[in-house]
Amino acid sequence: MTKFIFVTGGVVSSIGKGIVAASLGRLLKSRDYSVSILKLDPYINVDPGTMSPFQHGEVFVTKDGAETDLDLGHYERFTDTSMSRLNSVTTGSIYQAVINRERRGDYNGGTVQVIPHITNEIKERILLVAKDTQPEVLITEIGGTVGDIESLPFMEAIRQLRKEVGRQNVLYMHVTLVPWIASAGEMKTKPTQHSVKELRSIGIQPDILVCRSDRLIPLGLKHKLSEFCDVAEKCVITAQDASSIYEVPLILEREGLAQQALELLQMEQRQPNLTRWQTMVERLYSPKYTVEIAIVGKYVRLSDAYLSVVEALRHAAIATYGDLRLRWINSEDLETEAVETYLAGVDGVLVPGGFGIRGVDGKIAAIKYARDRQIPFLGLCLGMQCSVIEWARNVAGLANANSSEFDPSTNYPVINLLPDQQNVVDLGGTMRLGVYPCNILRNSLAFKLYQQEEIKERHRHRYEFNNNYRQMLLDSGYLISGTSPDGRLVEIVEYPQHPFFISCQFHPEFKSRPSNPHPLFKGFMAAAISRTHSTSGLQTPVEVS
Repeated sequence: MTKFIFVTGGVVSSIGKGIVAASLGRLLKSRDYSVSILKLDPYINVDPGTMSPFQHGEVFVTKDGAETDLDLGHYERFTDTSMSRLNSVTTGSIYQAVINRERRGDYNGGTVQVIPHITNEIKERILLVAKDTQPEVLITEIGGTVGDIESLPFMEAIRQLRKEVGRQNVLYMHVTLVPWIASAGEMKTKPTQHSVKELRSIGIQPDILVCRSDRLIPLGLKHKLSEFCDVAEKCVITAQDASSIYEVPLILEREGLAQQALELLQMEQRQPNLTRWQTMVERLYSPKYTVEIAIVGKYVRLSDAYLSVVEALRHAAIATYGDLRLRWINSEDLETEAVETYLAGVDGVLVPGGFGIRGVDGKIAAIKYARDRQIPFLGLCLGMQCSVIEWARNVAGLANANSSEFDPSTNYPVINLLPDQQNVVDLGGTMRLGVYPCNILRNSLAFKLYQQEEIKERHRHRYEFNNNYRQMLLDSGYLISGTSPDGRLVEIVEYPQHPFFISCQFHPEFKSRPSNPHPLFKGFMAAAISRTHSTSGLQTPVEVS
């Protein structure tokens, strides 16, 4: 039977519940336990697909096309396990399902209430993941902070679940803050005490406390937290700040988190195998080459908007011994000022995905700069579309070429809607979402990187390359190196007369792992490093399992 671990958070938001949940998943997998991780988000949006990146960070896309919270990206990267739409649940989706049932008459005219109808739906979603994936351990993260009004139904549901599946099958883990007060010269446990009091007031007694702090928590304070929060002292875990999120599993392993979780769940204690993860972290902290990559986008004020892109770059840097430096550039600035002012000296230019016209001309200017000056370039989704527009305007001679998304009246819509998308009005969940196959042309850069003729990548977009301009772009020197199996959809374009110039319609960042960097990112990073460093004779790092 599946064991359940519920991760809650207190004191402040963004305390790191997602990283703790993902790290515990890594530690359990290192002991050969099968793991799945579920995110319960308290917002009323059905999913984050229509939310601004400034509001919620990036939208992570699962293999089956669900638009989810960015924490699912952490889950996948840490556990190397693909999640599905079942692994992401929101208040909006819960209420939508319950209201649909009420409209169908499923409740036989009864009064529909938060308890039991909403809480029952939440419990069903949790048990569905356990039934569908059959993991030995299902870790469930509850979004928000204990005490929030919107998270109360989730708290009540997980409280009830312990009674229903058996106390020995459920563990409650509470992530909280133990701050250092500089003026007093000491750490304070009161925020944690109040948070646990709030949790206990709704009927949940935490079994493990994971305490975020900027330094080790001394044994005396652990003893105090144990006494006041009614948690075993050995279950008070320090989660000390780390320079990299990939060090967190090692910190929590030293603190005995997985060992205590297994003991409380009455599961077999197995010897962990974290050797390769340790090797990966050591390589992360001992790079050989400095490499600076410019990320040109319109959401750069919030780096979480491009979280998977940044992590994919870090994975590639680890694999190529790079000390990654990021230069964040607002693409709107490039529309009014000299591009060289912002891009001079970078080793590579990356243009990520996005929606809407704002900042597009700046992205196009950055792509031209990289193409003209032989700087390695990688374009993702909208980045590919911008590279096609740039080529059409500046090489193929179509001065006003554009995407019909940005200029519906353009004479040269090199990017356009598919016919079956022309009448779509709703925004949420109506794009090309999830995994689609792509055939790769031999004797191309894409084939050199992938070493495969067929790949499968995740998508999130509505507009596509306009095939009316395919031959003209080919004749002018562009190479279409990846297409859908039927040849209808253009997936990868590249410029052979350039050291490294490639862009794709999909989002490769979603499949990158610290243990297995994505080929496009790894090739891009290697090309960026080789611009200014000699890498001959350097061995490839040991891959991390």
